[in-house]
Amino acid sequence: MRITRSLAGDVALAAVLAFTGVVGSAFAGAPDRAAVPIDALGYALVVAVALVLAVRRRWPLPVLAAVAAGTSAYLAFGYSYGPILVCFMLSVYSAARHAAPARSAPYSLAALALLVIHLFVGDTTLGLYGLIPVSAWVVVPFALGFTLRTRWEAAVRARAETIRQHVDEERFRVAQEVHDIVGHGLAAIKMQADIALHLLAKKPDQAELALSAISRTSSDALDELRATLAVVRRTRTAAERSPVPGLGGLDGLRQRMAEAGVDVGLDTTGEPPAALPVAIDVTGYRIVQESLTNVLRHSGATTASVSIRYRPESVVIVVANPVSGTPAGAAGVGGFGISGMRERVLALDGEFTAGPVSHGRFEVRARLPYGGRT
Repeated sequence: MRITRSLAGDVALAAVLAFTGVVGSAFAGAPDRAAVPIDALGYALVVAVALVLAVRRRWPLPVLAAVAAGTSAYLAFGYSYGPILVCFMLSVYSAARHAAPARSAPYSLAALALLVIHLFVGDTTLGLYGLIPVSAWVVVPFALGFTLRTRWEAAVRARAETIRQHVDEERFRVAQEVHDIVGHGLAAIKMQADIALHLLAKKPDQAELALSAISRTSSDALDELRATLAVVRRTRTAAERSPVPGLGGLDGLRQRMAEAGVDVGLDTTGEPPAALPVAIDVTGYRIVQESLTNVLRHSGATTASVSIRYRPESVVIVVANPVSGTPAGAAGVGGFGISGMRERVLALDGEFTAGPVSHGRFEVRARLPYGGRT
């Protein structure tokens, strides 16, 4: 559609140039104004040069060659300067605008050489003095076309770079999601497996409970992973079967942590807005999940607390645990966990801190504004 519209416009322009070229040439080439009055051959050259511009976008270089040859012949026969020069300059512009400079520049120089011929044949007395104005017929439209082409190429590169950045950001987001899902699931499964191995010989009934918890945890992790990948693949039905988790799903997370040996206290104050942004909801859940995963992996603590405070303009999330041996975030400060949470929060114009606080506790605190970037 775009090519057809451009071609139709060029055909219309060529027709207008042919008509105005005939009228203008008749005036400029009248017997009382021109040394060589225009005749049928002159009109034919004007019309041919104008009509060939109908395909100037599709074949800019052959069009320039044809227009330059026709214009050079017109001037060599001694006809006066007229509208045919407008067609010539348009062909030079089109070559510079729609062809690579490495090809359009030699063609333009060759076109200039053809035009210069008329300065040394026929009745003209301009000679070398005419080189400057004749050169301008090539230099000016070529410079204009080259400038617009350069700007267009820069815009295309900028658009491609923007698309590439969006793709990279999407890949990084998916990597964060997969890291959180798999990391949390494997940490919980490892803890439950250790419990099952410890109880297998002495208390097989309790070991069976731990193995059942492993089965549930792995199933939940796989369902969540499928939901994440379904969103990436735009498979709506799979995404609907396994919705993306949010702050409303923290009870299930508490249960999995309890089965892994960590008792999590959950305190929620305030009311969430009627339309909590999805990005805020998912990010809040991931912060709690990653923080509790760090507790499971690194702290050795058996208790943790999660506080969700809904405010009029933001939601504040605080996850804390007693420091026992290695602090919960120490191993993750330089790794993907803490830095990944920080990047998630900052991407939403929020605030994030993680580190030891008073009374021997490690705390992760995040504030997510409802009006942040989504």
